Amino acid sequence: MGSRATLLLVDDDPTFRTVLAAELRRLPFEVVSVGSADEARREVAALQPQVVLLDLRLPDASGLDVLRFIRKASPGSEVIVLTGHGSIDTAIESVRMGAFDYVAKPCPLDELELRIQRALERQSLQSRARLLERGLTPPDPGCSFVGDSAEFRRLLQLIERVAPTDSTVLITGETGSGKDMVARLLHARSPRRQRPFVTVECAALQESLLQSELFGHERGAFTGADRAKPGLFEVAHGGTIFLDEIGEVSQATQVKLLRVIDTSTFRHVGGTSEIHVDVRVLAATNRDLEAMVRQGLFRQDLYFRLSTITLTVPPLRARRSDIDLLVAHFIGVLNERFGMGKRISDEALAILRRYDWPGNVRELHHVIEAAVVVCEGTEVGPDHLPPAVRAGSAVPREPGAPGAAFPTLEQVERAHIELALKLAGGHRGHAARLLGISERNLYRKLGEYRLLS
Repeated sequence: MGSRATLLLVDDDPTFRTVLAAELRRLPFEVVSVGSADEARREVAALQPQVVLLDLRLPDASGLDVLRFIRKASPGSEVIVLTGHGSIDTAIESVRMGAFDYVAKPCPLDELELRIQRALERQSLQSRARLLERGLTPPDPGCSFVGDSAEFRRLLQLIERVAPTDSTVLITGETGSGKDMVARLLHARSPRRQRPFVTVECAALQESLLQSELFGHERGAFTGADRAKPGLFEVAHGGTIFLDEIGEVSQATQVKLLRVIDTSTFRHVGGTSEIHVDVRVLAATNRDLEAMVRQGLFRQDLYFRLSTITLTVPPLRARRSDIDLLVAHFIGVLNERFGMGKRISDEALAILRRYDWPGNVRELHHVIEAAVVVCEGTEVGPDHLPPAVRAGSAVPREPGAPGAAFPTLEQVERAHIELALKLAGGHRGHAARLLGISERNLYRKLGEYRLLS
């Protein structure tokens, strides 16, 4: 962030608001002032202010309601409540709800400045503490798992119910919808949280290399194996192993996975000794495993073991009401990372709400990051969004509806790949990460659709 801290002043008295905002700007602070709860909510979501000066009495809602919104939409913001002498009890209640402090109006400017500086100091200390904790222990990704839609809340409730168990979980959902985040949250909320969380990108490795990575190998097991190597199941002992893109695994590897899930034992490649591990298995796929079972491409017994519990992550288009919160979250994270103070315009936000997001939350994140970086001013506008997003993507009409043109699966996949390449500036590695597949798989699909150049 810049040297001038960003403050949001929320008070329904226009004279008081104008005078105080002018005084605070001379201190100096960057100040945005509004006179209603509705305006405050919009500014908090867009601006992610460092400090909010919040009047408890507003014309359209209680200040406590606004405080609850701030805690959810901008948890990094510190709130100082402005209150009259007759509302001290309510101000104390606001502190219990997470406000940093309260001051009674009228408050001397030097005292208010002191409270603001203390709030900024606490914010700085908490930021440093979070950075330190990230380096020492696997973080709980809950603060990055953002949403408030009915679909999102149902998923979160299931995660909270399933996480404390040792059950195997299959996480399904479209590419970019957040399956890896669900896996990390399941581990972080489990009794294994202090133990390793090991991710295996199943689609990124050839079969022989994948088996060596999963189960380890003995010295001399194959050409180039000049020493023994432990497998990732051993590394994850006591913790959790996450098998991402499990639908890409060969049937030979499926047999070995079934054995280790059933018996908690396996052998190194080229080895004879049984190795016992205590590992919780999570798996994820964007493919229809039931259809693959019917086609003989995936073992039915392994599917049954993996899907003891199935969690389905809804696509972003099925929870459009979460787009505003996700945009606010991503802008806040990027502002902190790049030392900026960007916000998004109402026009740009309206465009983001209309778009269908075939790449889901991952695509939204990349679009916001690109827009924040290329935006020269403080407000991200429509011109900073990619042309494909500005052009919009109407919600598909039902087949048979007047004027409906229902695309084939091949057309949708090809268009999705082309969009990812555009967003990645033609860089195939970046496009593969955006799509949530390996670069090898992307190269194969580019050949299928004759997109290689």
